[in-house]
Amino acid sequence: MDAREKILEAAAELLAKAPVADVSTRAVCEAAGVGAPMLYRHFGDKAGLLSAVVDRGFERYLAAKRAARPGADPVQDIRDGWDNHMRFALDNPNYYRLMYSPELTAPPAAAHEAHTLLQQILERCAVAGRLTVPPAVAGQMIMSANVGAALSMLTRPEQYPDPEFSARLRDSVIDSVTRPTAPDEPGEDDSAGQVAIAATTLAARLRAEPVPALTPAESALLRQWLEHLSRGVDPAPGALTRRAGESGR
Repeated sequence: MDAREKILEAAAELLAKAPVADVSTRAVCEAAGVGAPMLYRHFGDKAGLLSAVVDRGFERYLAAKRAARPGADPVQDIRDGWDNHMRFALDNPNYYRLMYSPELTAPPAAAHEAHTLLQQILERCAVAGRLTVPPAVAGQMIMSANVGAALSMLTRPEQYPDPEFSARLRDSVIDSVTRPTAPDEPGEDDSAGQVAIAATTLAARLRAEPVPALTPAESALLRQWLEHLSRGVDPAPGALTRRAGESGR
C-alpha cells in the first residue's frame, strides 16, 4: 500500500469513528505513520484530503448507480434514486455530512457525478414528455430537497420521527415536476391534487386569521378535516359527520 492509500485508509477509519464529520491532519498522519509534508504533497491541504476521502467513501454508492439499468418508467427511477441516496446518507452519516461541510472549499467529484447521473434520468423523463419544467430546474429542486432532507434527518433526528417523512417529501417534490403518463379521465387527472392544495392553503389562512364565527371545537374539527384532505387521506366513512355532530353538542 503506497503512502497516498495509507493516508486515505487512515482518514476513512478516523472519520467513521469520529463524533463529528471531521478529522485532523495530525491525527491522520499519526494513524498512517507519515509526516505532514507527505500528506500535503499528495492532497495539497486539508480540504483536498477531505474531498478525496468523500470520493472514496461514495465510490461504492456511485458504482451501483453507474451500473443500474434504466427502468421502463423514468419517474420511478427518480424515486428509486431518492431512496438510495437517503439510505446511503443514513448508513454513512459522517461521509455524507462531510460532503456538504464548509470545510470543503470545492465540491467533491462525487457530488458532481451524483448530480450528473440524476440529470441523465431527467433527460429521459423529458424525452418521454413527463417533465413539467426543464431538466436542469427539476434536478435543482430534487437534489436540493433530497440533500436537505438527508442532512436534516442526520443533524436533528428528534425533529423527524415520522418514518414516512422522506417518502412524503420525495413524492411531493417529484410530483411537482412530473406528470402522469396518461390521465384516467380527461380534465380529472389533477382533481385530488387541487383539493390537497386548496385544503393546505385554507388551513394556513385559518391559522393566520382565525374565524371568530367558529367555536374552538369547530375550529379544531375543521383543522382536522383539512389536515386529512391536504394529505390525501379520506377519513373513515361517517367519521366527519359523527365528529361534526359531537362538536355541536
